[in-house]
Amino acid sequence: MDYFIIVATTAAGLYFHWWLYVRIKRWIDRDLALSHAGSDQQKRLFMLQQLDRARAEKVKRRDLPQWLQDAAQRYSPQVSD
Repeated sequence: MDYFIIVATTAAGLYFHWWLYVRIKRWIDRDLALSHAGSDQQKRLFMLQQLDRARAEKVKRRDLPQWLQDAAQRYSPQVSD
């Protein structure tokens, strides 16, 4: 019974640390994308879409800052009539 408790608590602890690591990575990536947008709400939405696109294209983490910077430079505001 003692071994079961040790294994269960170790597994739960490892899972929690993995989950926390993934959440922090997502927050960092989101903050990086939003840092390129400033206070422009339309550009913020655009950058979050670009972040989703980067994830879909499986852009490597080390390439993500440059990829997002290039995406921010491609942004052109939509002019509404």
